[in-house]
Amino acid sequence: MSAAGERRWSEARIHRWLASRERPSLLDGSQGHDAAVLRRMQGRPVLCTDQVIEGVHAAVGTAPRLLGRKAVARTLSDLAACGASARAVLLALRLPRDWTDAAVRALIRGAWTEAERFGAELVGGDLALGVGPASAAVTALGELPGRGRPPGRDRARPGQVVLCTGPTGGSLLGRHLRIEPRLAAGRALREAGASAMIDVSDGLWLDASRLARASGVRLELSDPAIHRDAVRLARRTGRTPLAHALIDGEDHELLATLPRAAAMRVLAAGLPGARILGRVVRGEGVVVRDREGDRVPAPAQLGYLHGDC
Repeated sequence: MSAAGERRWSEARIHRWLASRERPSLLDGSQGHDAAVLRRMQGRPVLCTDQVIEGVHAAVGTAPRLLGRKAVARTLSDLAACGASARAVLLALRLPRDWTDAAVRALIRGAWTEAERFGAELVGGDLALGVGPASAAVTALGELPGRGRPPGRDRARPGQVVLCTGPTGGSLLGRHLRIEPRLAAGRALREAGASAMIDVSDGLWLDASRLARASGVRLELSDPAIHRDAVRLARRTGRTPLAHALIDGEDHELLATLPRAAAMRVLAAGLPGARILGRVVRGEGVVVRDREGDRVPAPAQLGYLHGDC
């Protein structure tokens, strides 16, 4: 990461640079303190965490700004699956010795500008020197208004329809570094009455299976929307565009279940790219049918799994 003549990064210099930033408006305590004391929110707090590791979530050598942006975006996508709004993020970095101050600042800028794009602020974090690839872990604080029960993976009910906020597949062609967390769509779906939601991070089939298992139901999906990137990638891999749409992952669209009438209302109100994919029935697992109505055989691996698959 460092070129000849460039200085390796220094925690002290990065801390001085961070201290020169404008004070986050949500901060009620001291800036740069051991912990961030925040102003009271009106709604219920929602917390989630996620991370980006070089060589796992992005290729080694990916631009630091994109690593920071992705780390925040994939975490905010989990808030979207609750129908929450983003308020604050924490960023913990584990960086190799050969990174430069400029690279570290670029990663942090990528994180805070992505947070600000969705109404959140970077309010704290941690820096550490480590052996091996760089990693960025983000904890996000969101806010959920009202007292109604929030959507969860375990609340899909027979008779509901399954809605997806956009086409899937082929994210490896670049969208995996430019995630668009569907926060506005998540709020609209929650307000419309969605009882179950999950963000499609590890593959449409796998994440649909997780939702079905948690709810004790079967999801029947028909003719999933295929992203144009899945078509492009299929030309390289020899697999079908549908296969890429079903198992690629890192689309970060939302999969939701809700009554059909509610789904039709939210679609009519304006949810670009969204469509009804199928229905919730009694049973277990996920059944997928193609455009012709033929059942698609389940692949050996439904999506991306960490560890021993």
